[in-house]
Parts: sequence; C-alpha cells; structure tokens
Amino acid sequence: MSNRELTPELLLEAYSIGVFPMSDDAASDAIYWVNPKHRGIIPLDTFHVPKRLARTVRSGRYRVTINTCFEDVIRACAEIKRRDGKTWINEMIIANTTRLHHMGHAHSVEVWEGDKLVGGLYGISLGRAFFGESMFSTARDASKVALVHLVARLVKQGYTLLDAQFINDHLKQFGIIEIPREEYHGFLRLALAGAAAFESAGGDGALEFLQSRTQTS
Repeated sequence: MSNRELTPELLLEAYSIGVFPMSDDAASDAIYWVNPKHRGIIPLDTFHVPKRLARTVRSGRYRVTINTCFEDVIRACAEIKRRDGKTWINEMIIANTTRLHHMGHAHSVEVWEGDKLVGGLYGISLGRAFFGESMFSTARDASKVALVHLVARLVKQGYTLLDAQFINDHLKQFGIIEIPREEYHGFLRLALAGAAAFESAGGDGALEFLQSRTQTS
C-alpha cells in the first residue's frame, strides 16, 4: 500500500481494513499508513454529554450545518499543530479527502457564530462506520458542539461505530474507550456489513438526542 499513489479509492480501501494515513507535516509530500495496536472508539450507546455542554447546545448560541464548506473545515483542522509545531494533514490528504467528500464518503459538521465559522469536524463514512479524523475550534466549546451533533446524527441514522483513532484527554469526557486492534477489526467488519446514510432531510435531532441521554443518565 505504501508504494501506491494516494487516491480516494485507496483511502476507502485503507479505512475498510482499519488503516488510515498521516503525514509528518503540511509541507511534506509523503504519507505513512497507521494501524494502531490499540484503537480509540466512542461508543455511541454510552456517549456522555457534560451538563454545561448540553446547556450550550440547547442555548442556540451556535448554528450548526452539515457539508456546507468541507474544504474550509479540513484546512482549519490542518492549522492545528501538534506539540512539535507540525500537523499531520498535508495537501495530498486534503485533496484526496475533499474528492471523497464530493463522492459522498467524507463529511463535515460546521459550527457558526453569526456568519463566522468557529468550529467543526470532518470524517469518513463507510457502511455504518464513521471515522472521525480531526476537529477544530476558535470559540468556546465549538468543536464539542460539533461532536454532539455528529453523534446525534450517527445514532439517528443507524451507525454502529465511531472511530476516534487515538484516546486523548479531550475525548475522555465523552466516554471514549481504547480497545485492542483485533477487537476493533471485529467492530469494523460488523459496521461495514451494513449501510447508513449520513445526510437526512429531517436533520440530526440533536435536541431530542440530548433529552434521551438526560433521561438515561
């Protein structure tokens, strides 16, 4: 796989076997393929919404849209630097993931404050699996609001797997867990055996989702 030119089709093949691409920096032309021994996933049936964040979502402070400016979102995510001052998203990843978006396999959730894009996330959809790639925020809780709306949509549309790749402190508050590679591949096979549509005319039902989680918490 490492010797093949990166294409949208190769990306889909990689995700279908549990592998994803990264780069060393935005200026690099190279990518490498990652297949972690342990995988971070966010269980959709136990996704936890902190009370303060739930109030923010209900308040209507932010306006949330889907797939209205995918490339803006992925480029904003590419601006986020690691501790070494670099990013894992290069132009090759941006170009091919954007092509996947036009093919209906990559999606973005956008969060707006007035007319300003202040947060969002993007990921890849395949079968009933959603591979969350990156998120960004320039206003308080904006990326978290995007995540709540994403999970509400995935639950409503019948997804069974939300792959977050790696565990981090930011995602621990939502109930992320780490599982061995073999167990992840089992979840992945089940998710790929079904089908789900990311977009729906009825919206994501985020407020109803929050209400259901409040009743079961």
